Amino acid sequence: MLTQSLQLLFERDLEKLKTEINAYQNENNLWLVDKNITNSGGNLALHLIGNLKTYFGTILGNTGYIRNRPLEFSAKNIKRDEIIDGIDEAKQIVITVINQLTEEQLSEDYPATDVSYGKTSTYHYLIHLSVHLGYHLGQINYHRRMFDN
Repeated sequence: MLTQSLQLLFERDLEKLKTEINAYQNENNLWLVDKNITNSGGNLALHLIGNLKTYFGTILGNTGYIRNRPLEFSAKNIKRDEIIDGIDEAKQIVITVINQLTEEQLSEDYPATDVSYGKTSTYHYLIHLSVHLGYHLGQINYHRRMFDN
């Protein structure tokens, strides 16, 4: 039951992330910033991909993915198709890992401690990751509407 809810939420929001990235009429606008908006829509998408591939893939799925978090915010002009491919890859990792988790594993401590978040159950941490995805998804939506008109 819990894993079904998590899967539905992540699938929904990752599909919405692809919709937002594809909704930019001018692909170059994905990378625009100004003095008050320092994270572009493209960089936020890269950040979400890296975040999910790390906390689902590396930590829970043993994928061997090695994150370069600073690059998520410094890379520029990555092609839209490459971002979409990254979202699809992250989605596949998320769904695969969720489908392998048991209710018992969800109630156990998440196997890594997030410096900013502390120690918590796996289920709670996965909810945190879902909220994090939704937070940045909303930022990307506003970024697109501000810079791609």
